[in-house]
Amino acid sequence: MRLLTTLIIAFRALRRNKLRTILAALGMIIGVGAVIAMVAMGNGAKSQIESSIAGLGQNMITIFPGSLTSGGMRGGWGSASSLTIEDAEAIKREVVGAIGVSPEIRDRQQVMANGLNWNTQVLGESPDFPSIRAWKVDAGEFFTEADVRTAAKVCVIGKTVADQLFAGMDPIGQAIRARNIPLRVVGIMVAKGFNSSGADQDDLIIVPYTTSMKRISKRDRISNIIVQAPTPDSMERVQSDIGDLLQQRRQGREPDYTIRNQLELAEVFTAQSKTMTGLLGGIALVSLIVGGIGIMNIMLVSVTERTREIGIRLAVGAHGKDVLLQFLTEAVALSLVGGAIGILLGIGASEYISWKFGWPSQLSPMWMGIAVGGSAFVGIVSGFYPALKASQLDPIDALRYE
Repeated sequence: MRLLTTLIIAFRALRRNKLRTILAALGMIIGVGAVIAMVAMGNGAKSQIESSIAGLGQNMITIFPGSLTSGGMRGGWGSASSLTIEDAEAIKREVVGAIGVSPEIRDRQQVMANGLNWNTQVLGESPDFPSIRAWKVDAGEFFTEADVRTAAKVCVIGKTVADQLFAGMDPIGQAIRARNIPLRVVGIMVAKGFNSSGADQDDLIIVPYTTSMKRISKRDRISNIIVQAPTPDSMERVQSDIGDLLQQRRQGREPDYTIRNQLELAEVFTAQSKTMTGLLGGIALVSLIVGGIGIMNIMLVSVTERTREIGIRLAVGAHGKDVLLQFLTEAVALSLVGGAIGILLGIGASEYISWKFGWPSQLSPMWMGIAVGGSAFVGIVSGFYPALKASQLDPIDALRYE
């Protein structure tokens, strides 16, 4: 009952000075709102990156060429074309757990079809590509091992290429010319859209890797090799076995390749977003501290203005702890109301920014709880000193105060 009475008195005191109460709560509202909105935007960016990494494939391991030293010259990924078809075939044949292997040849070509032309990425792949990349065929079918063996003039295209070259038409069975080589369209991949870096994943043509090497790019080396492991837990073991095999094939020479699995790539990309989210959250938390200082100032002024009221309460039998509880309750109530409004403001701000600018956002219940708990904590800390000062006033001096 005493607590209820204290709450009623606290809210009456806050209501008597509406403008001052609103200004005091404003710092807390902005602080909590900034925490919610900034963390939501950071989490949204992180989620988009993780989704983009997941879209790269299923339990995928990638072997990149390069990372070699020759004559004192050192190079990283892609600094040398050091991978061969024989490397990919050896991995498929000898590495237990390599359930899918695809040598990749990456190239860009100006292609023509239906009286139109388009510059696009041409990928040379194996029939394992859809399984490794977890990318289904939307219409038609993917090419086969027989097409790879014969370097068949066939291709599978992305939705962007289909829209640019065959708008309003069925591309299946049509021909696309790359370097004057006619490629028959046998399938269309499911649309994936843009990735986190803004690249259009559907702007590509996929051909058998032998077709790319012998007819289009005319290369004898491959860009990289992608491998599929059975489960996420087996990725490190398969990756280690691939490294041992490639090193054995090079007869102990310094590795001229770099192996990365999907989890490692995800860690690299999400580390930056985690840092940015933490930075934004830290900046927003400063606003909470500023709001707490504002509440402390208001409560100190309130103690000074209500000195006679405090004296009367103490003179009629109230204890110091009752006065302490009253002013502490006012500070906590002020911070909690500000925190609740701040949560609504943060949710609204994150949704508006997401709608207006197309930025991803993901609200975090944990951070909402942290924001509310933080506002309550700030209210207790900022209100404790003014409340303690009020509870220690001498009743006689307080009654004489003008």
